[in-house]
Amino acid sequence: MGQHFSSPKKRRDKRKTQTNVVIPGQDTKRQRLLQHLSDLLNPKSSPPPVSSTTSPSPLEDTAINDAHAVQHFDHVNEPSFDEDPDYSARHVASGRLYDSWTAVIPTIIESYLQYLTETTRKPLAGCVTPLFSCHGGCEPRRSSLLCLYFDLLLRSGLFPTAPSQPHIAISIELLGFYHALFERSCDSINALASALNTHYEHRGFRLTTREGKIVQEPFRRSISHAVQWFDVLQIHVERHVENIIGHCRQIVSKNLDRAQSAEETPPSTIPPSSDRQSPPSPDLCASILVQRCPACFAGTTFGRPLSEGGDVHVATDGNFHHRHRRSAGSCPPFYEPMYFIPKAQVDEVGRRVGRARKRSPRQHRVIVPDEAIDQCEASYEAADGNKRKATMDCFDDTGIMALICHHDIPLFFANIDTPGEQQKYSIALLEHLFSLLPPAATVVVLYDISCVLDRSLSKYDILNDGIVSRLRFATTAMHAYGHEWACQLTYNPRIINGLGLSDGEGTERLWSRFIKLIGIERASSRERRIWLIDRHATAIGLEMRSDLGDWIRRRLKKGIAEQGSEAQNVISDCGIGIPELRKQWSDQRSAQLSIRAHAPARLKKELDTVLVLQADVEASDRALQAARTIIVQGATQDTLDTLESLERSHDRLLNKIDALYTSLNIPDKFPELHGVNLEFVRTLLMARDLKISIRKRAIGSFFEWDKLDRAVGGNQKALGTKLHQQTRKAIAKRQPALMSAIRKFNKYCERLAELYDASSGIPLPSPLPTKLAELRNDQSLLEDVWVTPSVGEIPRWLEDVDVREGIRAVLKSDRCLEEQRRLGMEADHMCRWFGRELCAIELAIRLPENSKYYLVLQQHRESLAKLQERWPNPLASAVRYASHARTAMTVATSLAHAAATSLILQWLPPILCDVPADALSEDDAGLALDPDPIEDILDPAQIALADVLEDTESPPITNEEDSGDAENQKDSHNVDTPTVDTMDVYSNVLIACGVYVRRVRETQDGFPRQTFEANDYERLASPTARLNDTCINGCSALLYSEFQSSAAAQCAIFSTHDLPRIRYHAEDNVLWRNISWTRYWEKTTWILPIHRPSPIGHWVLCVIKFPSKQLLLFDSLAEQKPWKQDIKVTEYSCTLRLLTVRRISPDSFLAFPRRDLGSWSAHPIICEPLQSNGYDCGLWVLAQVAAVLRGYDITNLREGNMIAFRRYLQSLILSIPLSDM
Repeated sequence: MGQHFSSPKKRRDKRKTQTNVVIPGQDTKRQRLLQHLSDLLNPKSSPPPVSSTTSPSPLEDTAINDAHAVQHFDHVNEPSFDEDPDYSARHVASGRLYDSWTAVIPTIIESYLQYLTETTRKPLAGCVTPLFSCHGGCEPRRSSLLCLYFDLLLRSGLFPTAPSQPHIAISIELLGFYHALFERSCDSINALASALNTHYEHRGFRLTTREGKIVQEPFRRSISHAVQWFDVLQIHVERHVENIIGHCRQIVSKNLDRAQSAEETPPSTIPPSSDRQSPPSPDLCASILVQRCPACFAGTTFGRPLSEGGDVHVATDGNFHHRHRRSAGSCPPFYEPMYFIPKAQVDEVGRRVGRARKRSPRQHRVIVPDEAIDQCEASYEAADGNKRKATMDCFDDTGIMALICHHDIPLFFANIDTPGEQQKYSIALLEHLFSLLPPAATVVVLYDISCVLDRSLSKYDILNDGIVSRLRFATTAMHAYGHEWACQLTYNPRIINGLGLSDGEGTERLWSRFIKLIGIERASSRERRIWLIDRHATAIGLEMRSDLGDWIRRRLKKGIAEQGSEAQNVISDCGIGIPELRKQWSDQRSAQLSIRAHAPARLKKELDTVLVLQADVEASDRALQAARTIIVQGATQDTLDTLESLERSHDRLLNKIDALYTSLNIPDKFPELHGVNLEFVRTLLMARDLKISIRKRAIGSFFEWDKLDRAVGGNQKALGTKLHQQTRKAIAKRQPALMSAIRKFNKYCERLAELYDASSGIPLPSPLPTKLAELRNDQSLLEDVWVTPSVGEIPRWLEDVDVREGIRAVLKSDRCLEEQRRLGMEADHMCRWFGRELCAIELAIRLPENSKYYLVLQQHRESLAKLQERWPNPLASAVRYASHARTAMTVATSLAHAAATSLILQWLPPILCDVPADALSEDDAGLALDPDPIEDILDPAQIALADVLEDTESPPITNEEDSGDAENQKDSHNVDTPTVDTMDVYSNVLIACGVYVRRVRETQDGFPRQTFEANDYERLASPTARLNDTCINGCSALLYSEFQSSAAAQCAIFSTHDLPRIRYHAEDNVLWRNISWTRYWEKTTWILPIHRPSPIGHWVLCVIKFPSKQLLLFDSLAEQKPWKQDIKVTEYSCTLRLLTVRRISPDSFLAFPRRDLGSWSAHPIICEPLQSNGYDCGLWVLAQVAAVLRGYDITNLREGNMIAFRRYLQSLILSIPLSDM
């Protein structure tokens, strides 16, 4: 058929197979290029200027930074100049691109945070309007400039796809949505890019080159880079915030530990460190462990004995489905993994294991016979480090090894780059874990082949003795039944003490959540594969940490309550006391862990050879009998002689087999079997080995049926059609052999019953059920056939079924009690961590230097507020969490006050504004001189005269420079040192993010009804929103009610609408209707908010003090020019008009105190600006109102306290009962 050709496994070496080709004219071209280079390096004259209209060259369009970030539409269909691209040059270009991205990302963090601040809880803005500055009547001329700066793009909600000269920018909201989708599904760049392209094509938009050719896959590379580097930007923000919170955790821990141990022992100092994996303090776990699972690692007491379960339960397992194809290549590193331990650390452990195995084993205590562990090692592929689970010809990374906690939360990963599951990966993970634990912490590890790993660590000097002494191994619950029974007695978590209900199968549940990444990882670069797994693990870890409260409630209900009650029912039904059951269990363990309970490996191998030979001879005997039956009729004498000769040879062979079996000298190697019928011993040993084979086959069949049952009820992901068919074929292929082995074992049991001699004292094995469902529930499947006689009577644990059932029920009851104690400790750890974490975040929010990260810190606090609702359980009530929340607020407030800086005051000389006495009527002059409240009532003529005076005496317009001249000013009054407020604005109310509803404050403390709509509340909730009239007026009323004192009783707070009414000459009855509730004529201090409408709107405050005849103006920006006009308007328009309105009121018969309107002085309260942004002026006005109500001259707040002041005002609004709509 022709010569057969096989494809080579690797590419041929070009250096050996290719022929050097001389291109004609190459030397001439090279000389010409060298001459051109020389001319450029040594120019003889200046080059002519380049015209601005010159079109860019094609080379300029393909800038190296953008070439790998987006696909250039101008050159998509151009032919390549090199058929075989230079991979080294491509890698250099990628390195430069990644270096550019790495340099750009830290510079745009602040712009990204500003965008988040401006868009959180707000509708997204539309397209940016064109930028122009001329507001006159000029005819505008538009010019398009390509100026795409990173900070401007981010503030506009766009993220570029290249570090410089980007062609495409993608919406940050789309990237954020994709990130959330990635956490719930997997990486789907191709799907998103294709969907966008299809969507735009349906809308009639197609991306083409300048020549009009359609671009294939125009978004894939752009979106891929945008997603990748936008995530890097988010990681930078997360790590900055984590460093801030970590620093505050140290402050909080130091403070709380000092307060807790003040009367006991001196406090221990926690060394400051910004490393996320810094070594732990002597008594605490490292912060990285505490943050990943507070229930396991947030404790303060370590050293619990391993016999009682130890301090921490972890599980480890490898997965060889998460491979990486060698052909996918790699890219420059761009991400520092948070979960993967370094490869160098794993390789160092591997070298240490290799060196240790070359030395002779050390003496160690043997608990499980080596024969049993050897059987386990031969049964599991994971125990064979040389087993090739993946070919290294196609894959360079063959899988990952995971370490998880008791609650299935991933802790660390190790990348597997060897064909098999070598011990170095699990050892490296454990060593890394112990480096982050206190020196006294004890750990229980659940692993598929824990027996093999435990023996290795005991025989060889691989791990530090200090670690080995604090380490205990157990097999995972599902894989335990594949181990020898003696191994299960020591390593099965359902049997040994201290393990509770830990099953170690959380790794399997973790792999099921990673299954959707398998296909994508193989085609991604090596670095991107690690990034995908690591970021997915981060999302899973955060989700599972939030689910800890539900996890404990489920374990209490489904695990402890149901299984515990079922075990108690079994104990009650068996009718045997618990002490007797415990004694029987102790006797069973002692008997089944003895060396004599296990045949030596050599004897077993020899016996297996004899059994196989006997099986072959029996098969040949059946063949001879069948041949005689067929041939005997009509056969010749020669044929009959030949058959008789074969039968004689067969009989001699049987005799030799019996002699071979006798030569094994079983009675000498098993003295207990001396005197027992040899046929009985042979049948007994064959039954023993056959039952071991049946157990392995049955457990494998159970696992296969479990795969088929995955889709039942929709609990797990269903198998695909191909895998479903393969599984069914495997079951159909293996089930006849399993049933045949069971029937053969039952025949052995029947034969043993016939040959049984009661004097031998050997317990008879019980037959097995032939139905798979019954076999699965039969506990005798896990028990080995007893091959030695019992001393005295047959033990009850071996003979009595009720005793065996009672022993299992006692063990189950013990595990439930152990689990309940562990859950109680974990609930305490969670509650303690919640309080300290909340305190650290509250402190971080209160520190002014962290104001840039306020929004991200606020999101962390809201996440904790949700935990306060989700984490309470029967072991830690909601009352405890509320108590921790209140304590956290109090401690954070005290620590923030301790860190606050002192207030520095600077005062300018006062500016005096006099009201001439002749500008007043005679009665007004009397008002200024006579303070007696009981006088004659003014008549209407006097009222009219006052109105005329108000209209004619408008404030003079003077030159501001002249009025500001200190030489033309009158002598200033002496001003006493101002008093600074000591207000505490840190609210102890934990405010959660939610939907805000309308709240109505009914008439209270003389103030009219105040209504706060949802949008008014959201202005206070947003850190950058400006306050409106409702916020100013309503919060002023709330502050008045909050600080009811003698000082507040003398204050009249006017509405923000009162001064505009006066300015625009509202009617007196309108004014009186709106201001009479203040009873301003009885107050000595008037508080008047003023709004400057131009150019962008600004709130200031004027405080009018009648006893000292002072006008105090508070302006958070400390502007000097506008405040003088405010003083004039306040003094003339407000003071005179309000006094006049009082005289025409319907209640004018009431006593009216006459004011002295002589010389008044005006003072700016501050001379240095307190505000540096454009949105906090309303908050500053309210802060000053609070200070005046409390009897102080100036507020003590700084700009860093404004966020806390917003929360304080929110808490006042939330204290209003909800209105009935």
